[in-house]
Amino acid sequence: MILSVLLFIAGLALILWGANLLTDGASALARRFNISELVIGLTIVALGTSLPELVISLGSALEGSPGISLGNVVGSNVFNSLLILGVTALICPVTFSAKMLSREIPFNLLSAIALTLLAGNMLYAGSGAGEYITRNGGMILLCFLAIFIRYTFSIAKDDSATEEVAEQMGTGKIALCIVGGLVCLIGGGKLFVGAATDMATAIGLSEAVIGITIVSAGSSLPELAVSISAARKKSVGIALGNILGSNILNIFLILGCTATICPIELSQFNYIDFYTLIGSAMLIYLVGKFGGKATITRAEGAVLVCCYIAYTVYLVMNN
Repeated sequence: MILSVLLFIAGLALILWGANLLTDGASALARRFNISELVIGLTIVALGTSLPELVISLGSALEGSPGISLGNVVGSNVFNSLLILGVTALICPVTFSAKMLSREIPFNLLSAIALTLLAGNMLYAGSGAGEYITRNGGMILLCFLAIFIRYTFSIAKDDSATEEVAEQMGTGKIALCIVGGLVCLIGGGKLFVGAATDMATAIGLSEAVIGITIVSAGSSLPELAVSISAARKKSVGIALGNILGSNILNIFLILGCTATICPIELSQFNYIDFYTLIGSAMLIYLVGKFGGKATITRAEGAVLVCCYIAYTVYLVMNN
């Protein structure tokens, strides 16, 4: 058990370091093409901070732990929407632009609904016994990913940045960051998945609960760090782009790839997990659309954090 904890911490440290290196290198590379802050947040930063989820989910599926794979994505998205966005609003109230309300936020809600529909009959039966997200379902998610990529290319042209970049990273350093980040992510993800599975068995928690809580929170730490840093610097575009982009990529890219490689069994999940996923995405839309001046205030941020705490307590008590 002690060895599992040490490997868990070592894997998490490698994942966080790798994500940081990769995000720095990719962001520097993207800025050379004069891409706007929002687009960088939605794509390069979101992809960089979502790679831990990708590595963990693919590794879990290949090692025969689908509960951790799906739970990691569902938990990460709830973590992003409630805790990370809530903490970001506590630091600096988050204001949505009109374009975000009509483009990125509906896309985020669409991703949650698409995954929930693929969960099939479990939504009516209350249990996922005998149900799977099949390879065909994974391919459907990848088709949505292609649409999202096409969309981001279109807004990159519309929202191209005009400001000068004060400091450029050298080509060698960019390459080192990207390659080093990938190596750390792959190695750390393998350690993390193995340790989390061992801990789940030792503690008596199901893979679904471990995936939705410990693994998802750990793999979402890059998003949390980036969003807090962006909020402190008043860079709302990067903070929101990171959260929304990560949510969309988690479902369309990560679960799309995972289910295409290995069908994901839903036996350890129930409708509450998926309704919470949709509810958290809907909450962002409702607050942005109907809240005062399209802003998530500090008080509303505190409510989001409390919602996440309540959901986590529910999961542990109903393990």
